[in-house]
Amino acid sequence: MAKQQRIDPRQIERQRQAAASKPAAKPAAKPAAKPTAKAATKPTSKAATPSKPTSGRNRGKSGHPGGRKAGEVRPATLRTWIAGARLQTLLLAVAPVVLGTGAASLLLPHWYDHWFRAVLALIVALALQIGVNFANDYSDGIRGVDTNRVGPPRLVGSGRAKPRAVLTVAIVFFAIAAVAGGILIWRSGQWWLLAVGAVCFAAAWFYTGGKHPYGYYALGELAVFVFFGVVPVAGTMFTQTGTVNVEAWLGGVALGCIACAVLVVNNLRDRERDAVSRKRTLAVLLGDRPSRALYVVLMLVPMGLLAFYTVFYLEAGYVFFVAILVVPAIVIVIFAKTASEYVSALRLTLFAAFAYGVGLAAALAF
Repeated sequence: MAKQQRIDPRQIERQRQAAASKPAAKPAAKPAAKPTAKAATKPTSKAATPSKPTSGRNRGKSGHPGGRKAGEVRPATLRTWIAGARLQTLLLAVAPVVLGTGAASLLLPHWYDHWFRAVLALIVALALQIGVNFANDYSDGIRGVDTNRVGPPRLVGSGRAKPRAVLTVAIVFFAIAAVAGGILIWRSGQWWLLAVGAVCFAAAWFYTGGKHPYGYYALGELAVFVFFGVVPVAGTMFTQTGTVNVEAWLGGVALGCIACAVLVVNNLRDRERDAVSRKRTLAVLLGDRPSRALYVVLMLVPMGLLAFYTVFYLEAGYVFFVAILVVPAIVIVIFAKTASEYVSALRLTLFAAFAYGVGLAAALAF
């Protein structure tokens, strides 16, 4: 038989105390469990949960879920198309027709004797101006000139309208001008004016259109002087009376100078961008200071021509009140540094052209 082992209680107690005095061993760290597909897709907090779709009235607004993605261009709306027509520039179209009608009244019993021809001339001027604006938008847009412009955005350059749509709108307004012009020539019986009309349409398109637009070769100011000053004033009078007097010629020169000033201040604003785009406007060729000086001269010449009118027409002296617009515009252009300042001067110049033409026409007619 095996000898029975004797148990010593004191030895057991000593072993228990020794075990209690030793530091407890740290449990081995378990490897992190790989996230399951469900755990990866499950939101970890309330803040991380996707928000609910917003209502329709918040769509399209920046910062609202459900709106347009960053960088996405909104399509053109009716308001955008109206802005693309550049309505303020229509003042340059109205002023020459009104002044030409006022000059014609000097040879007519009443200024309104040929009101229908005056209305037709106004339609031609307005439609041609709008057509030019959309044609420039199209031509500059497809060349990439308007991509990073500092002035108001354009339809094609901003990507809000397709080039073909803008071109179509331009052609529609050119067609309206052609129809109204054809009726005006028929009523006046001066068929040779068809050639003048053809030159006007060619000048409107090739300003920025075609392979070699003359507006890119510092000839824009010359074209503006002729086709926004001399031609519309003299042409309006000629279709009503069959002749052109000195008052109409000088009035055309005056409005032509202001129209040139509009283009100069516009090109001054875009001078740096045009230089990068290889658009050699007169402002690019002349430089900053000479262009500002040219603007001042162009704005002062019409005021000087008023001296002639005041000798024969006392009421023409009231037109000197246009200086309220001319002087601030000149000061702004001389010291302008930002695009917004040039835009302010541009607007003042446009309103000065309108006030000058309408005021002088009233002095001649009444």
